[in-house]
Amino acid sequence: MGARLMDRYIKEIFEIPEVDLRTYSPLTLAYIGDGIFDLIIRSVVVGKGNTKASNLHKRTSRIVKAETQAKLVEAIKESLTEEEHDIYKRGRNAKSFTMAKNASMSDYRKATGFEALAGYLYLSDRTERLVELTKEGLQKLELL
Repeated sequence: MGARLMDRYIKEIFEIPEVDLRTYSPLTLAYIGDGIFDLIIRSVVVGKGNTKASNLHKRTSRIVKAETQAKLVEAIKESLTEEEHDIYKRGRNAKSFTMAKNASMSDYRKATGFEALAGYLYLSDRTERLVELTKEGLQKLELL
């Protein structure tokens, strides 16, 4: 089952009504975006080969941390549409009351912007676009 079908299936089974995504706060988008980005990276890491869970965790953590997400979003900025860039900026500029461990404020905000974009693309049934952007960024950063 593809991501789009899974999202529709979840909404159907749990009777989740359609919502205008523009009403979601950027931090709500970042919340779901964090999870979907983590799932994408875990899928890539596991797909590269079966190994001990601790090794899988190390590989995944290296990519999903705020510093790497900040670099990734910088690497793909030129590929973003105007709408995607606006969503990223809303997330980046959102006032969060938490901060990632071992991350600068600048990296944390860029990562939050990227996660907001990831959440927006996922919730708007454009997971394929998120996967394309993620692949582009990982390739540019030579993390694949």
